[in-house]
Amino acid sequence: MINEQIRDKEIRLIGEHGEQLGIMSSKDAMKLAREAELDLVKIAPTAKPPVCKIIDYSKYRYEQAKKAKEAKKRQKVSELKEIRLSPNIDSNDLNTKVNQARKFLDKGDKIKVSLRFRGREMAHISNGRENLDEFFDKLSDVAVVEKQPKLEGRSMSMVISAKK
Repeated sequence: MINEQIRDKEIRLIGEHGEQLGIMSSKDAMKLAREAELDLVKIAPTAKPPVCKIIDYSKYRYEQAKKAKEAKKRQKVSELKEIRLSPNIDSNDLNTKVNQARKFLDKGDKIKVSLRFRGREMAHISNGRENLDEFFDKLSDVAVVEKQPKLEGRSMSMVISAKK
């Protein structure tokens, strides 16, 4: 709330340079803000009495937006990439998938490795588990298993993330 929107009878006022001006009526505080050609802004509405400050509101909003933008810039967004394997994958194809997974892990992404069983392949689930274990063994120097391999319907999947 700024200027005339503040309807409290008494407020605690902070000056434009951060000095405490004490408890006074909102009309008196508004008069002081107008004399300084600045805005009266409520910064702590839940306090008893509410705390208001004499500042340039547009400059304050600009600095708040700048802080929020800077915080967002420092934030790391981690994606979940998926790599699909088949139960009867060849070793060279597996190596290609491992190299791709390394690139994803270097970027800081997590990887969901899924293995889909089709038709009679459901009879050989252990082969699929071995493929997932072999895939992880090749990445064990840079990765850790976040979610162990689990069979869900016709697909088995596990989640891998980079070592800290």
